[in-house]
Amino acid sequence: MAESNIAASTMAPGFIRKLANSAIDINDDEVMRLRKTTLLLASGLMNVAAIVWLAIYWWMGLKLPTTIPFGFQLLSTLVVYTFLRTQNFELFRIVQLALFLFFPFVVQWSIGSFVSSSGIALLALLAPIGAMVCYGPKESIPWFVAFVVLTGVSGVFDFYLVSGDSYGIPMRTIAVFFVLNFTIVAAVMWLLLRYCVQQRDTFQEQLSRQHALVELERNKSDRLLKSLLPEHVADRLKHNPGTIADGFADVSVMVADVVGFTRLAEELTPKQVVSFLDTVFSRFDELSDKYALDKIKTIGDAYLVAGGLEGDDTDYVDRTANMALEMIEIARSDPGLRSHGLQLHVAIATGPIIAGVIGSKRFMYDVWGDTVNIAFRLIGAAPNDTIAVDKTTYRRISQRYRFEDEREVKLKGKDAMPVYSLTGKI
Repeated sequence: MAESNIAASTMAPGFIRKLANSAIDINDDEVMRLRKTTLLLASGLMNVAAIVWLAIYWWMGLKLPTTIPFGFQLLSTLVVYTFLRTQNFELFRIVQLALFLFFPFVVQWSIGSFVSSSGIALLALLAPIGAMVCYGPKESIPWFVAFVVLTGVSGVFDFYLVSGDSYGIPMRTIAVFFVLNFTIVAAVMWLLLRYCVQQRDTFQEQLSRQHALVELERNKSDRLLKSLLPEHVADRLKHNPGTIADGFADVSVMVADVVGFTRLAEELTPKQVVSFLDTVFSRFDELSDKYALDKIKTIGDAYLVAGGLEGDDTDYVDRTANMALEMIEIARSDPGLRSHGLQLHVAIATGPIIAGVIGSKRFMYDVWGDTVNIAFRLIGAAPNDTIAVDKTTYRRISQRYRFEDEREVKLKGKDAMPVYSLTGKI
């Protein structure tokens, strides 16, 4: 009877949730949790059905044996109690499904026949259906075969052995109980199916929320990765986590350096210095996006970008020159930056480089080669707020941009080489 009380309380979500939680192990996955809670629910519904069925018989004045229904309830209660104490789900589902299968047929045989029992054997369908939920489609086949065999055996008994009414049950009563038994079967099946569908929908919602959280975190990691690396490099790294190393025959490398930064760092507090550099380099980041150039890194007060790394464009030298000119214009005209006396040295060199990702933790995309060295050394040949370019860069854009006269400059580790000052567009 205790199990009947559990089933009768199926409409009290808090109690059922507490009962279900007591049957669930923290290591159970969602499928196993659904199997356990569904079988507990089915056990309760079957006990309620047994009480209702027997109570209506008594109410109609038919005194049928109560040993079998009460025996089923006691066994079912004992099985559920044992499961809750031992968490032995394998034993629980085998014994409980066996009770679902045999109890309706035993009740039918105790009454007489299919007709006199009003088709109560239909309740045994709960066994193969429950097996499908608690085991799986393949494992439910033996349970369904057992149901068919027991149905066939009962049919043979009815055909050869039954004659007349059993227990003197009137046909009107039989008709009423046919309706009742079919309704009980349909209600139990519907409630179990509804519960499974609700749980499936709950799992789907949880999965969708988890997927959304994963997608959010993935987007965050993508944004972080693309803030550390050029976008095309970040995409390659995601799809191919191996070593990324490339050689480029022709790339424009630009370096911008803040004039008098040492003096500025002495005059300002550390917070003001960092805030100042953040403001300057954030403006430069916007320009690199505007001109589709790849920011490589910042080195102290120096800012390094490159054009032509994606290999599918041809105007990267022009775009690098445009960005350099706009950087100089910002340094000259921005009131907030001018208040700190911001001035720049800018240099551009064009030629072959090597590029790749280095490091395994705080990795970074970097560039190497003679072209990079020339760009850094040209910084010393660029007066304040001017742009020094090498001969290769000059030849590429001299028809579209204005330059001051050529001059020879001796760079560290190099012979004297021509350097040009870029002043604007033609």
